[in-house]
Amino acid sequence: MAFLSFSNVKFAGVAAAVPKIVKEIKDLSFFSPGEADKVIALTHIERSRMVPKGMCCSDLCYEAAEQLIERLQWNKQDIGALIYVSLSRDYLTPHTSALLQDKLGLSKECYAIDVPLACSGYVYGLSVIAGLMQNGGIKKGLLLVGETTSQLQSPLDKTIWPLHGDGGTATALEFNEGASPMLFHFATDGSRGDAIINLDGMRHPITEESMRMIEVEPGIIRNRTQSVLDGMNVFGFSIKEPPASIKSLTEHYDFSLDDIDYLILHQANKYMDDKIGKKLKVPADKIPFSLMQYGNTSSASIPITMVVGIGEKLSLEDADVVICGFGSGLSWGSAYIKLDHIICLPLIELD
Repeated sequence: MAFLSFSNVKFAGVAAAVPKIVKEIKDLSFFSPGEADKVIALTHIERSRMVPKGMCCSDLCYEAAEQLIERLQWNKQDIGALIYVSLSRDYLTPHTSALLQDKLGLSKECYAIDVPLACSGYVYGLSVIAGLMQNGGIKKGLLLVGETTSQLQSPLDKTIWPLHGDGGTATALEFNEGASPMLFHFATDGSRGDAIINLDGMRHPITEESMRMIEVEPGIIRNRTQSVLDGMNVFGFSIKEPPASIKSLTEHYDFSLDDIDYLILHQANKYMDDKIGKKLKVPADKIPFSLMQYGNTSSASIPITMVVGIGEKLSLEDADVVICGFGSGLSWGSAYIKLDHIICLPLIELD
């Protein structure tokens, strides 16, 4: 069983950046009359953000990191680890974390790696960086997490295009001897990997045929490099496995959800998250949301929700939180974290 615990690592702060371009669900041309209203009613996603041509996920993460480092008054040479969690990389090679190390002006002795995970990525990324830092060899670390799904999906596919938004985040962590442990549970089911998949790339190399737009059915036009979503498969998974993971976390580490301040869930669909909350008997006022205005931002959705949903409270108060990310892989994970008056910057918007 993938239960992990990491001590001596403390949250210092979190920041999030989104592009200024707004994608309004009600204005999408492929919807027939009334369809957009049904999607909004089911998902509660009304709009999201989309990067302009030439902007990458790393640009969003960079700006979030720069402003957070400045607010924390950190010396950049003290930052010993940079983890970049995203499927949206600048190039096939080099790894994007290396480019961010240079762009941010961090030490050449900074430990920098990419983690190519989507919706569960924030939880997994936290475990990676906490594991690196818990013994004190690295005193300060940056977890940069985000996605620009608009670069991975077809704008002519009504099964997936209305749901997602672009965003990038930065989380600052520091070694603090005696800090409360971060507690984790993880799981993976690769047998269902085709539930969310981009078919052509490496195993099936990209050819001219890969780029041909195909009408799968009315309202669903995409090529083989763009994302395919099996909505019913993902829906069934999302209302079953995440609450089971959270329950396993509470049982293994012997704590009660009655005592937490917030349950922060991956922002895929409000109906699904409401179902998860009800299964776990967590009051609705303890479950913040960001998806109404920013959509499903994949791995960035949990930190974006921290910023826009409860940012002011997290800056002013202690908070015991449980987070849960779930999606592509299929992959999911949960964590229990104690936050102590963290720095939580206002949302950053980029042209």
